[in-house]
Amino acid sequence: MVLKAFFPTCCVSADSGLLVGRWVPEQSSAVVLAVLHFPFIPIQVKQLLAQVRQASQVGVAVLGTWCHCRQEPEESLGRFLESLGAVFPHEPWLRLCRERGGTFWSCEATRRQAPTAPGAPGEDQVMLIFYDQRQVLLSQLHLPTVLPDRQAGATTASTGVLAAVFDTVARSEVLFRSDRFDEGPVRLSHWQSEGVEASILAELARRASGPICLLLASLLSLVSAVSACRVFKLWPLSFLGSKLSTCEQLRHRLEHLTLIFSTRKAENPAQLTRKANTVASVLLDVALGLMLLSWLHGRSRIGHLADALVPVADHVAEELQHLLQWLMGAPAGLKMNRALDQVLGRFFLYHIHLWISYIHLMSPFVEHILWHVGLSACLGLTVALSLLSDIIALLTFHIYCFYVYGARLYCLKIHGLSSLWRLFRGKKWNVLRQRVDSCSYDLDQLRLLVVAVQGLIHLLVDLINSLPLYSLGLRLCRPYRLAAGVKFRVLQHEAGRPLRLLMQINPLPYSRVVHTYRLPSCGCHPKHSWGALCRKLFLGELIYPWRQRGDKQD
Repeated sequence: MVLKAFFPTCCVSADSGLLVGRWVPEQSSAVVLAVLHFPFIPIQVKQLLAQVRQASQVGVAVLGTWCHCRQEPEESLGRFLESLGAVFPHEPWLRLCRERGGTFWSCEATRRQAPTAPGAPGEDQVMLIFYDQRQVLLSQLHLPTVLPDRQAGATTASTGVLAAVFDTVARSEVLFRSDRFDEGPVRLSHWQSEGVEASILAELARRASGPICLLLASLLSLVSAVSACRVFKLWPLSFLGSKLSTCEQLRHRLEHLTLIFSTRKAENPAQLTRKANTVASVLLDVALGLMLLSWLHGRSRIGHLADALVPVADHVAEELQHLLQWLMGAPAGLKMNRALDQVLGRFFLYHIHLWISYIHLMSPFVEHILWHVGLSACLGLTVALSLLSDIIALLTFHIYCFYVYGARLYCLKIHGLSSLWRLFRGKKWNVLRQRVDSCSYDLDQLRLLVVAVQGLIHLLVDLINSLPLYSLGLRLCRPYRLAAGVKFRVLQHEAGRPLRLLMQINPLPYSRVVHTYRLPSCGCHPKHSWGALCRKLFLGELIYPWRQRGDKQD
């Protein structure tokens, strides 16, 4: 039988002692966590292991002996280590020895019970696998959920071994906690053997963070309670709150702040990573917002934007009027229904007149509106972009009205053509459908431009809200923190010697990092694919600037 012994590389040069770790019988594997050095009192060792088992819920025990032959004679040390097997009984009992010079190793696993089968050897073969304890402790293993059929049977056992090793090291963190200036009853060798020197500033920050987070959490709870008041559930306010991107983004940011300042401790590494990603997202959002705010208020750029807005609106209205006058005549030499053209043209011209009058009426307040929009950037760039998207939607509402009218007429035209097709096939024909004979494709193009601009704004908002910056930073600077698996490198493979391997961590690909740790984003705006968008335009179906309840994701 081949046993796999996972040995930490930080203990290779440790003095002789006992091997402390966990035995995984399902995988026939031993995970060594630390080396216990002499001198020690056995009852104190048992008490320490009992405390670690209670705190970590891991079956930590003495697995065997570790002998590093540097000064003491090998014979006397070997007899002394063998006598410890009666004090700490374990099946099987491992004996790892590093000979003089550090080149050759010996690994044995003995069982006190007699072999059940006749002729069976009393010792098991041991495969020694070295691993970096610090990297395994700090990393999160992301095993593939779906495996090919031809690999499923071969990789199930190895996957179970890796999961057991990572889980054992992660849950045994309490064993590695030690203070540099506080020597306990026993001396251990592990990745943090020298201990951690306490920092006064870090301790003061840790103690002050509790009351501050509690105060901010209480304020956020009060804001949430106010926003959930029945007054905001009345029809006009509830409708605006569900359709405006600014309200949805503020609600989304409130959830993020509630998660950040929550005093509840993360239950697993996944929740801790999600909280760190949220903190990084909020900090980036606020930093970009402050940069935008400083840019807008520098060199009176807000005044320049306000002065340029009204002339641009006049130019757009003039171009639309020329377009409508061209359509009211004989566009491209086509003979149109003159009465219908005049009615629709005057109707659209009246809309443009109302819109330009509204713009001139609001022109004295444009600079103040832009100033408040820029001031909202202190809450984050996403809030300013959401407010900009709502302003664009309000300023282009007349274009959306043109689009609705044109789309309805185009839809009637499509139904009329379908009626003609049914007539051609000998079915019933409705003569009333022949009245529809006009559709402005330029309005569709103009509406597509507005949809594209708002789509880019919402795409940027979703990118800032959902991008896992902390996880991407870990993948870039500390690739071992996000592990997709492991690879093994052969260190020694000689006849009569145990096979020695080095376990190395394979980092998670960037695409899988984004897919795994992507944060949820607000969903008030529609998410149409290009196929669905073209289909709606071709069939004359309306494209709403907000998400509908019955929308399906393509």
